[in-house]
Amino acid sequence: MLLADCEPVSRIRVGGWRSAYRGLMPQPYLDGLSVAEDAARRRTLFTRAPDGVVNLVAEDDGGGIVGWACHGPCRDGEPHTADAELYALYVDAARLGGGIGRALLGESVRRCTAAGYERMLLWVLKGNTRARRFYEKAGFHADGTEEPFDVDGVAVPEVRYVRTLTG
Repeated sequence: MLLADCEPVSRIRVGGWRSAYRGLMPQPYLDGLSVAEDAARRRTLFTRAPDGVVNLVAEDDGGGIVGWACHGPCRDGEPHTADAELYALYVDAARLGGGIGRALLGESVRRCTAAGYERMLLWVLKGNTRARRFYEKAGFHADGTEEPFDVDGVAVPEVRYVRTLTG
């Protein structure tokens, strides 16, 4: 990923939230998401990313960004743990089911395995059955840990998934 990719990544991310999380979190919050604000935040995060954080993009044949994944050391609050974490994975909603997400996830898993991580964790909204099936097909499983994610004062439950990485 390049700094110039932040805006197209934000379009995909905001679009992903609006489509995948409809009915799972407050609609006024989703309606209020701004690509411009997200892109500004993404640029800041990109330029200040700590060691080990990797942003990947998928491009179509014309060079347009159609997907994004971000992974790095697992965050448990502020301190990092010995595991890897998939922080984000989003695909242009018009291209869901075409293998882009699978390719991005596969590359993240490959890189984390090569970096010596033994496990990869991720968080997914409990009600996001499509994403949960996607991760389960990729070898992840819910480990029983759940935490609420606060969205405009509404607790939205997240479930932690884990996968053992092998060489």
